[in-house]
Amino acid sequence: MAAAFAQRHLASRSCQLWSLAKFSSQSRPDEMTDRIIRVDHAGEYGADRIYAGQLAVLQSTSIGPTIHHMWDQERDHLKVFSKLMVDRRVRPTVLLPIWNVAGYALGVGSALIGKEAAMACTVAVESVIVEHYNNQLRELLHCQPKDSELMEVIKKCRDDEEEHHDKGLEYDAEQTPNYWLFTSIIKVGCYGAIWLSERI
Repeated sequence: MAAAFAQRHLASRSCQLWSLAKFSSQSRPDEMTDRIIRVDHAGEYGADRIYAGQLAVLQSTSIGPTIHHMWDQERDHLKVFSKLMVDRRVRPTVLLPIWNVAGYALGVGSALIGKEAAMACTVAVESVIVEHYNNQLRELLHCQPKDSELMEVIKKCRDDEEEHHDKGLEYDAEQTPNYWLFTSIIKVGCYGAIWLSERI
């Protein structure tokens, strides 16, 4: 009986049963890492759709190459998290069809307002994502054994998102009319999407 209790206790602890390098195809990821991979996949999917929408409107403008560069990075992030989901057998959020439509609509809509609004959208989204990734890194830092490879993936994505945020400011995001209100609304939407994608 004591052995059964100990087994249940160990199974309930996060970060305990595996690391990426030693993960068995017959295993299931723990609850925390399952949540991290699912929400990050959803976030990178949404970002992919946002930049696709922006590029559809602004491709022929002076800011087109910059948006294309950021989109390429987001597609790389999405590939990495898609592979992690397969390798670790994590189910995607059921909300992906919604994020597909919502992300593309946000990209197109912000771009139609103007180049500055598109960049304000980028600043808002990326500021939330950078904060989100930093929170995940702090969470993973306390796990034993350390999942070093997953942490490196998140760090790389976070650094790219910081670059996108800074590019948005460089390209006059703050010149958007009602910048504070515009970015605040987008941030609230991002926080809501993160909360939902972690749980559904």
